[in-house]
Amino acid sequence: MRLHLLLLILLFSFPRMTAQIPVSPKSDSVYTKIDRFSEDKKFLKFLYKLMFRNSSISSSNNNKRLKNSNSLPINFEQYKCKIIRNIIIETHDPFGFSSDNEHQISRNKLERFGNALHLKSKKWTIRNFLLFKQNQEFDPLVIKESERLIRGQRFVRSVLIKPIPIANCVDSVDVSVRVLDTWSSTVTGAFSSIKGNLDLTERNFFGLGHEFGFNYLKNFNNSTVNNYGYDTKYTIPNFKNTFINTSFSAKNDLNNNNYKTAKIDRPFYSTLTHWAGGMYFDYKFYTQIMTDANAVKTPQNYKIKTYSLWGAHAISVFGSQTEFDRTTNLIVAAGYNQSEFLEKPDITFDPILYNNSTKSVLGTIGISSQKFFQDKYLFRFGVIEDIPYGKVFSITGGVENKNKVNRAYFGGRFSYGNYFDFGYLQANIEAGSFINNGKSEQSIYKFEANYFTHLFPIGSWKFRQFIKPVLVLGTNRLNTNQDRLNLIDVNGIPGFNSAPLIGTKKFLATFQTQSYNQKNWYGFNFSPYLNFTIGFLDQGDYKFFSNKMYSQIGLGVLINNSYLVFSSFQFSFSYYPSLPIDGSNIIKTNTFQNSNIEFHDFNIGQPYVVPYQ
Repeated sequence: MRLHLLLLILLFSFPRMTAQIPVSPKSDSVYTKIDRFSEDKKFLKFLYKLMFRNSSISSSNNNKRLKNSNSLPINFEQYKCKIIRNIIIETHDPFGFSSDNEHQISRNKLERFGNALHLKSKKWTIRNFLLFKQNQEFDPLVIKESERLIRGQRFVRSVLIKPIPIANCVDSVDVSVRVLDTWSSTVTGAFSSIKGNLDLTERNFFGLGHEFGFNYLKNFNNSTVNNYGYDTKYTIPNFKNTFINTSFSAKNDLNNNNYKTAKIDRPFYSTLTHWAGGMYFDYKFYTQIMTDANAVKTPQNYKIKTYSLWGAHAISVFGSQTEFDRTTNLIVAAGYNQSEFLEKPDITFDPILYNNSTKSVLGTIGISSQKFFQDKYLFRFGVIEDIPYGKVFSITGGVENKNKVNRAYFGGRFSYGNYFDFGYLQANIEAGSFINNGKSEQSIYKFEANYFTHLFPIGSWKFRQFIKPVLVLGTNRLNTNQDRLNLIDVNGIPGFNSAPLIGTKKFLATFQTQSYNQKNWYGFNFSPYLNFTIGFLDQGDYKFFSNKMYSQIGLGVLINNSYLVFSSFQFSFSYYPSLPIDGSNIIKTNTFQNSNIEFHDFNIGQPYVVPYQ
């Protein structure tokens, strides 16, 4: 009783929004019991209304959104609890076929030629991602989760799982799984008079669902340590239906920097999962230019080994009455991390011993609730995508040992996301700090959001507006440039070079207006976009917005082809009013994917220190 009361109090701390996760209380459900118990108690009744919504309101909002987005929900409830007699799996080549039209086949020579060069997915490869088996009861949630897991694989273009009624049989049903592959092989490269590279990628190796990549680097003018380099990776995403992912990678670049990794993990791939965990090994040997107190720059060698081990268990909060019950879990996780510096910079370049061996033990406890909406025209043109919504509340604690000093660590995360009348909004708040002798060190507060509008048509075109703000505040950071923020590319402004520009606080905001052209050319859709990114750094003076604003204005086209494994890529021209190194009024040509607008999920996995980036 006390455990349920504690869990309810934690859930009540989540803010109430207009569009709630659908809840369908039943006469024998925990919701009805809570409602009856709180009927004559005004404060408890207020808390109940704060958390739960009438299912009819939520359902109508969701149906309206699905109708506007052209999603195709399927009602499985009439087959619930029937026994699955047979599972019929069909896999098809990428060209000319359809997942929802079994009569559609490839008709022209070009499509048949492309299919002849493609090795389609093995049936048992698809069976590996199914959460149900023969002679089990038909469970609508399990069916939908299986479909989502298959759709999330990079080698799958689309999938449709549907029940097939059996004539003269009322207690059994067959299940059809129809999968349409993408073209899984790509060859890309870039060449100049100085250097070049050739990149080979196979996302569905021999139809097994394995991923293999090899990037060959070549230097033509002997200006680097090595005349050639490589970057290779092999991944097994799901071993015998265990959902254990295994990957190995190795890299040796033109400067003779070496990187090797091995990773085996089983994430919470679904809210129906109860156990997760993994192990990780990383080896790095690289050279970095560092500056001492006299402004002398000298290359310094790093050789680092990193080990990581973690495990987690999910406990159902409310049992298994409704879909909301089954997708809400109390999660407990623990992890161990160790970094060994076998070679590190001289003390004159690192007087505070920032680069030193570290051991840490962390634990996390929290509540996670996650489900998915289906939508179209986001990142994969016209293909159904699964958008997470839900909420997370978690706290993390542990201890770190570094330089013979033990420091406690405390952190927390709150995240909420849902579809509303004005669009999709996801907010994520994280905070963390080390405690040393009663004083906080390396504290961080991070606030970020993802927003996009509903799809709105103008003529034969469709449009969305994306907005992503990020605010990172660091306090009591260590006195080294390595413990500072920057605006460089991945964690800043795309194509931005700001190596000399650092600070302890930063603000970023990205705005992108994306169009979707309905017409195609040999399967390719060309969709123009306009984006605008701004960034601020405090630059050590603690002023923030009064400092100079750096920005990027981009105009380009998103090129989509749902038949291909890489799905989409971009060509763009970016204008930079000011760059710290290159000067003012700079125009650059970029070919990159839109990684600025990404979703956080609402899962709890390996415990971690909030990243300062």
